[in-house]
Amino acid sequence: MLYWLYQFFDINILQYITMRAGLGFFISLLLTFFAMPLFIRWAQKSSRVQPINDWAPQSHQEKAKTPTMGGVVFIGATIIASLLTVRFSNAYAIGAIFTLLFFALIGFKDDLAKIRENENLAGLSARKKLLLQIMASLGICLFLVFGADFNTELYLPFLKEPVLHMGVLSLLFWTIVIIASSNAVNLTDGLDGLATVPSIFALTTLGIIVYIIGHAGISAYLYMPNYPIGEVSIIASSLIGSLVGFLWFNSHPAEVFMGDSGSLTLGAFIGYLGIITKSEFLLILIGFIFVIETVSVILQVGSFKLRQKRVFLMAPIHHHFEMKNWAESKIIVRFWIIAMLSNLLALVSLKIR
Repeated sequence: MLYWLYQFFDINILQYITMRAGLGFFISLLLTFFAMPLFIRWAQKSSRVQPINDWAPQSHQEKAKTPTMGGVVFIGATIIASLLTVRFSNAYAIGAIFTLLFFALIGFKDDLAKIRENENLAGLSARKKLLLQIMASLGICLFLVFGADFNTELYLPFLKEPVLHMGVLSLLFWTIVIIASSNAVNLTDGLDGLATVPSIFALTTLGIIVYIIGHAGISAYLYMPNYPIGEVSIIASSLIGSLVGFLWFNSHPAEVFMGDSGSLTLGAFIGYLGIITKSEFLLILIGFIFVIETVSVILQVGSFKLRQKRVFLMAPIHHHFEMKNWAESKIIVRFWIIAMLSNLLALVSLKIR
């Protein structure tokens, strides 16, 4: 809509992506600040609260009456802000909005099932959730290839040129990237604000890379590919704004949780940004905390099945530190610091090509 004002009323400042990204940030921030208290009050009255697993650390039982599904609010605020600020003619921006919408619906369905049964494990079955994620991810990837005419070249960090043309295999690879990223953030969302701030760092890094690739001059200077994805940085900025607003209520002790409607969607969107920026492997550094959490679960499950022994006191790894009697706030802040440092390294790596 704002770009439409530029086109028809010659409001020149609205042609700039940076300006519209800033507006998107503040629109989504204010929408979240306004809507989240209303949502929290409604959720408390209607018992839309977080069921707690019996196996979770004992300290988590006090969180049982905390409202969940806050992701519906900040994802909704992001979509509204994006629709007000992006150019609708940009296919990559449309793909980004569809990614937010599809995975928010999957997460919402899972959250709602848990709330109705008042049981953390009563949501969508693992098989059904994975099937829905595959369908959504594959649909997004097909749109990229056939709707946005996105190339299927594979880049590696530190290299100027692509190493492989994946062709049809790109659909499989990108689907795995989106699903893995979605579930990694979902696994991390176990403490107050633990997934929120690393997501903000990851979105900031990827938003910068999106802007660089969409800018002919800067991308040429850094020896990076160039194609018109710059509009997507507006959506990334809008999501950062809504997450900052959400963090106000999600910081320890949390007044609301994001639920699967938030965590699954955040991860999928981070995966989408990784794909369109050719940063699929750099996502390991950008989402380092999410990777650590996921690897800890894989090691724990694998070790128990093969050796009947646990590697950690409890997985994901943030629960391990809880079992070692670390204060929740200490775990959260230290994980934030690791996420910040890993994203700074990811940005520095852009210059090393």
